[in-house]
Amino acid sequence: MTDEFHGEYKVPGGKLVVANLNVADSMLTNVSISGDFFLEPDEALDRINAALEGLSASSDAATLEQAVSAALSADTVMFGFSARPVAIAVRRALAKATSWADWEWEVIPPSVLPTAVNVALDEVLTKEVGAGRRKPTLRFWDWAERSVVIGSFQSVANEVDPVGVEENGVTVVRRISGGGAMFMEAGNCITYSLYIPQSLVDGLSYAESYPYVDAWVMAALESLGIKAFYVPLNDISTDQGKIGGAAQKRLANGGMVHHVTMSYDIDADMMVQVLRIGKEKLSDKGTTSAKKRVDPLRRQSGMTRMEIIDAMISTFTARYGASQGALSQAELAEADRRVEEKFGTSEWLNRVP
Repeated sequence: MTDEFHGEYKVPGGKLVVANLNVADSMLTNVSISGDFFLEPDEALDRINAALEGLSASSDAATLEQAVSAALSADTVMFGFSARPVAIAVRRALAKATSWADWEWEVIPPSVLPTAVNVALDEVLTKEVGAGRRKPTLRFWDWAERSVVIGSFQSVANEVDPVGVEENGVTVVRRISGGGAMFMEAGNCITYSLYIPQSLVDGLSYAESYPYVDAWVMAALESLGIKAFYVPLNDISTDQGKIGGAAQKRLANGGMVHHVTMSYDIDADMMVQVLRIGKEKLSDKGTTSAKKRVDPLRRQSGMTRMEIIDAMISTFTARYGASQGALSQAELAEADRRVEEKFGTSEWLNRVP
C-alpha cells in the first residue's frame, strides 16, 4: 500500500517548487518535481526525480539536497530554484517541514513589562510552542526602564560600562539567544519575538532562515516607504544604514524564538556611555559628537513608534490570518519564577566572565 503526498515551497525572490510523491515501505516512490522554475537541459528534471526515488522517507533535507546535486551534470542550469528548495518541497510533502499556512497564528500587542520578564517570556513561550501548548505567536515587547540586553555568550565586563549603567539608570539582562548587546530606551525601540516550530525553517540554513522568517516585516516596512533588507547574518539595513538586528535560539523540544530589535530614536550619546563598544559601532555612521541620535525608523518613516507597530501587526495579521492573543496568567507566573531563579540572578547575568 502506498500513500500519496504533495508539498510546495516558494523560493524567496525565486520560483515555486512542487513535490508529488508516494511512500511505499518507508521509501520515496513515483517522485515528480514540478514548478514555474527554469531548468536546462530538459532531461535534468528526470535526473532530479530519479535521484530522489528510493530514498528513505525519513531522510533529512541535507541528504535529499545532496542526492539531487550529485545527480546533476556540470552543465545544468537551474534558474529560480536549486537543490535545496527541492529538498524542502519533499520534506513539506512528507509533513517533516511546514509552511506558514500550516499553522494558526496569534499576535500579542505590546504591554509594559520589566525587561527581565520580557527576556524570561522568550524562554517560556518558546517552550510552550515547542510542546504544542501554544499556537505559534508574534509578541511585541514594551518596557519602562532603560535597558541593555546582552547576547547569551557575551561578557558583561567586555560589553557594558558599569559607570555609564549606574549614572543612566540602566537595567542589564542576558537573553537566551546569541548575538550582540542591544541598548533599549523605553519608547525608542521596536522589539518583537516570534515563537515558532522549527519545522517552519526545516531545510533552511541559519543565514536563509533570518530573511525567510522576517519576510512579513520587510513587507510592512516597505508599505511605509522603508526598503529594508538583511545583511548576513543578522543585521537589518536600508540604503541609509543599519536599522536593527535579529537573534535566534532553537530548543531541544522543537520550539524556536526569532527575536528582532529595531532602532526608532535612540540617544547615541547615552549608548556610548553605557556600551563599551558603542564608539566603535557608531564609527562608520558619522555619529561622533555628543547629543546625537540614532533615529532610522522615525526619520525614514515620519511616523510614531506605535503607528509603525500597528502597521507591522496589520501586515502579519493579513498575511497569515493571525488572531489577537494574550499572555496567560500561568505564562506570566512562570516568567516571574524564571526571573527569580534565573534571569534576574547575578549567576545568569555574569555566567560569561
